[in-house]
Amino acid sequence: MGLSRGGGNRFSATIWPGFVDAMTALLMVMMFVLTIFLLVQSVLRDQITTQDSELDQLGQQVAELSDALSTSQAQAVSLDRDLAAERERLRRSEQAVAAARGEIDAQAEAARLAAARRRGAGGADRDLRRQNTETQQQLDETEAARLADAAAAEALRERLERSGAELDAATLELEAARKQAEETLTLLAAAEAAKQELGEQAKAQAGEAEKQAALLALARKTLSEQEALSAEDQRRLAALNQQVARLNDQLGSLRAVLDAAGDERREADLRAQDLGRQLNVALLRAAEEERKRRALEEEARTKAEAEAKDLARYRSEFFGRLSQILEGREGVQVVGDRFVFSSEVLFAPGEAVLSDAGRTQIARVAGMLNEISADIPPQIGWMIRVDGHTDNVPLSGLGRYRDNWELSQARALAVVRYMTDELGFPADRLAPAGFADTRPVAPGDTPEARAQNRRIELKLTER
Repeated sequence: MGLSRGGGNRFSATIWPGFVDAMTALLMVMMFVLTIFLLVQSVLRDQITTQDSELDQLGQQVAELSDALSTSQAQAVSLDRDLAAERERLRRSEQAVAAARGEIDAQAEAARLAAARRRGAGGADRDLRRQNTETQQQLDETEAARLADAAAAEALRERLERSGAELDAATLELEAARKQAEETLTLLAAAEAAKQELGEQAKAQAGEAEKQAALLALARKTLSEQEALSAEDQRRLAALNQQVARLNDQLGSLRAVLDAAGDERREADLRAQDLGRQLNVALLRAAEEERKRRALEEEARTKAEAEAKDLARYRSEFFGRLSQILEGREGVQVVGDRFVFSSEVLFAPGEAVLSDAGRTQIARVAGMLNEISADIPPQIGWMIRVDGHTDNVPLSGLGRYRDNWELSQARALAVVRYMTDELGFPADRLAPAGFADTRPVAPGDTPEARAQNRRIELKLTER
């Protein structure tokens, strides 16, 4: 025990300095990471501030270019209006010159005609010269006005050409300004994207810094807990050394037990393999038995279907012959797969003793059944069910039978006993049943309906 405690103390003395060094290195690394993060965050903040100022300057430039563009557009609109006015004025001047020329030509033609009429008169010459002089003066004035208009038009054309050149220059300047504005907007969009990216990076780095701070706090907490628990760990380590020694002893015992258990397990595996083989054989046998059982069931089903078909054929033949024999007889009729005797034909009211007429009809039916039964193969399980039925009038209970149940059963039993005892019909082919008034064939309480419900039915069926 003393040796174990000494070994535990040496182990603790060896581990503790390494643990302290590792924690110190971890703290230094975390401090270095935090310092780098703060520096990167400061640089990013400066870059974001610089880009914000550049964005403001670009915005001002865009505003100035927009103002210049608006001014150039206003000048272009003014020049367009002046150009339209000068063109209208030139058109009116040309129209006036054309009108004056037409008037002068008309006056000259009139003077020529007047001169022809007044030829030879001196006064006419003077008038003609005077008129020519006035006409020449008018022509000079008109020509002067036309020349002035032409000069004005030429000046206007020169002004228009200068205006067009200025307009082209303004257009080029506007196009250059527009391109510069587009480039500026592109730069603004790139700067905005860079700003957003830097903001996201700053947020991510801030989150990483928070994580690092949390890890640092956790490491500090863990370090303090480790320092607080070091003495307790040494005590626990000594106790653990003692437990390890005891566990080693127990482990030796367990190994011996496991060896013995291994032998038993191998034997169990062998037994399990043997049982598996036996189970496979049993499963094969069960599958074979199941196959045979299904084959037998299929054979029995086929046989039963064949017997049912044969029985249906014999039933049809049986009821066909009975229909021919009983045709026109009162109190007896064939209904579906059974023939019905009226109780008034077979029994007296309230009695269960066959009358002579009833014995005659039952004997005739029994003879027909014997003839048909000889043709029915013995493997077909057929039988005649004799059903007794009464009306819904209750018995008084003072007679031999308490109610309609006993009366219907007694009448069916009387028919069966007569067929077996006196006619020699096989007893295993007959079955009496009494139904009282539970299965009427005619609803209502009239005498006719009650007479129809009092009946004896013979039905050829399967066992």
